[in-house]
Amino acid sequence: MTVWDRPEPPTRPAPLDRERIVTAAIALADEGGLEAVSLRKVAARLNAGPMRLYGYISTKEELFDLMVDEVQAEILPAEQSDDWREALRVLAHRTRQAALRHEWLADLLGGRPTLGPNGLAVTEAKLAALDGLADVDTVMRAVETVSAYFTGAIRREIANLRAERTTGLSKLDWRASGPHVTRMLATGRFPALTKAVYDGTDVDAETSFATGLDWVLDAVAAKLTRPST
Repeated sequence: MTVWDRPEPPTRPAPLDRERIVTAAIALADEGGLEAVSLRKVAARLNAGPMRLYGYISTKEELFDLMVDEVQAEILPAEQSDDWREALRVLAHRTRQAALRHEWLADLLGGRPTLGPNGLAVTEAKLAALDGLADVDTVMRAVETVSAYFTGAIRREIANLRAERTTGLSKLDWRASGPHVTRMLATGRFPALTKAVYDGTDVDAETSFATGLDWVLDAVAAKLTRPST
């Protein structure tokens, strides 16, 4: 039984419901990450006793499911494009934007999909973008592939942002922060890496994300192309 299968208890003696609980939990996570979220801390923010929350949510994992589902509502566009590439591109970019607003989301992406109404709607939108363009198994693998790309890219970007805040060094600053890498590259043992470091072009995170996404969509397009008969 999921959290969505259980009815909420009466609101007496003080007004309380899952929506208020989830809103408070998201605020805590936005301020201090998932480690800042506990039923005790959420209860304190709502001026309620911790035990009252257990009538609405049994575990912290259920609370995380509800938090993710709430943020999934930010991912869904008002209208979905009829062009499958554009539809998936929009969903990918909106997921990235949601994760940049709620960095903790990156820690919860990529596992089993949540079964809340917004999570199901996002999954439906991904599958609907490709519906009728190939058999259902091909559509499912395509959606999994695109989702795996942007989940990994988002996690990497958030990890870089956190590292930059912790160390005070940007990615470029970090590469140049010590002589070790320079010495290692000078040995000639890493010619491909040396070329990438000295000759490669660094791009911003959004450009990198968009470029990689287009390449993945190109690969999906090749699988959707029906052989001529």
